[in-house]
Amino acid sequence: MATSENSPPRQKPAVAGLLLAAGGGRRLGGRPKAMLTYGGRPLVEHAVRVLREAGCAPLHVVLGASAQRVREEADLSGCVVTDNPEWEEGMGSSLRVGLGSLPPGVDAALVLLVDQPGIGAAAVARIRAAYRSRGSLVAAAYDGRRGHPVLFGAERWRDIARSAVGDRGARAYLRAHEGELTLVECGDVAQAYDIDTPEDLKHLE
Repeated sequence: MATSENSPPRQKPAVAGLLLAAGGGRRLGGRPKAMLTYGGRPLVEHAVRVLREAGCAPLHVVLGASAQRVREEADLSGCVVTDNPEWEEGMGSSLRVGLGSLPPGVDAALVLLVDQPGIGAAAVARIRAAYRSRGSLVAAAYDGRRGHPVLFGAERWRDIARSAVGDRGARAYLRAHEGELTLVECGDVAQAYDIDTPEDLKHLE
């Protein structure tokens, strides 16, 4: 159908990249995950670059453990950086802080975890492309199993924040709304391992 000359141009949805990077690395001897070295630079820089290359904007980062050190040593230019003073409560508190930091006009939040460097821009771009409306609910899948990253349309943020407690993040919300969830297979372009234990550090070499 032809577009009328008087019709406003269709705007590209604003899908914010929300990076959760507050973890203290308890099982890594207290090494903050954001500052683990990957490719010669802090892991948090790699994750920000992934979100940027996938076309997410604006970019918001939630810090917690050693937040001041991360701010001083990592290049987070172009990002809105927010501290989560209750980061030790778990990922749920960081998700609440991150969603609360997003400005009006953002249509969706694409949430990435700092400790999953095997998830690159190709997978993030697939999840971003699956946005359909401010009610969208999308997650990456690996051989059919739900994983990260995830995308939350803005209409869902309030309920997600309400359910995000402890270290579960949005897990309870995603289970409760499984029938509304769009899964996007990413196993061919990404690996969804976590950097949780000293044995996992081999993935950063």
